[in-house]
Amino acid sequence: MKNEVRIHEVDTSLNNRRNFLKLSGLTVVGAGLLMAGCSDNDNDDPVVDNMLPGIRNGKFDLGAGDFGVLTYAYALEQLEADFYTKVVNASNFNATFNEIEKQVLTDLYHHEVVHRDFFKAALSGGLPDPSSQLLPTLAFNYGALNFNSRTDVLATAKALEDTGVAAYNGAGKLIKSPDYLLLAGKIVSVEARHASAIRSLINPNSKDFAGDDIVNMTTGLDDAKDPSKILAIAGGFITTQFTAQFLP
Repeated sequence: MKNEVRIHEVDTSLNNRRNFLKLSGLTVVGAGLLMAGCSDNDNDDPVVDNMLPGIRNGKFDLGAGDFGVLTYAYALEQLEADFYTKVVNASNFNATFNEIEKQVLTDLYHHEVVHRDFFKAALSGGLPDPSSQLLPTLAFNYGALNFNSRTDVLATAKALEDTGVAAYNGAGKLIKSPDYLLLAGKIVSVEARHASAIRSLINPNSKDFAGDDIVNMTTGLDDAKDPSKILAIAGGFITTQFTAQFLP
């Protein structure tokens, strides 16, 4: 059976917050996140309340608790959105990739921008003081990566998507709110499709879309990694300094 790579493209207009929440399939969860941020029970966990995201010792720290995990996810989505923005805007994008590859990469670009903007909007509405607690826009450096090289781009995309899936899977156990857990579950399902699509572009009509290197042969589940392991990988591209001292 031929393995066809298809990813549904989202509308790029995104002319308001309601639209991009709907397009990313996160409308209900987004509302729940914002409501949770405005809850009267903010002091149920005073230890975590004292570990919200923000500046500590001169550097931004991702914080602890659910807001810490969501800020961690926001950092990763910033990276993915930035990467695909550079991919689709590369000078030889149209010549480097065939029509199917261009469609997939363009769709992934739209998806990751939606995810990034969703987290920014949701955290801005949920954090007690977003002016000081919202992770700033990060800067990135891809070193010698050639964005006009099919091999370089797809290999990096594969690494980022595999890392993203492992990140959400690993963070799930740290999330207390059912609304936030549902949010992570929705997004990781999209990230897993991204990873599968990229792997199929690299090695069409193979089993690599769910390879043994990312799927546990005993459990049949994708990899799950703690934030400290994920940030050690993603940090190779992130030049803005921040800490994650309260995340495992």
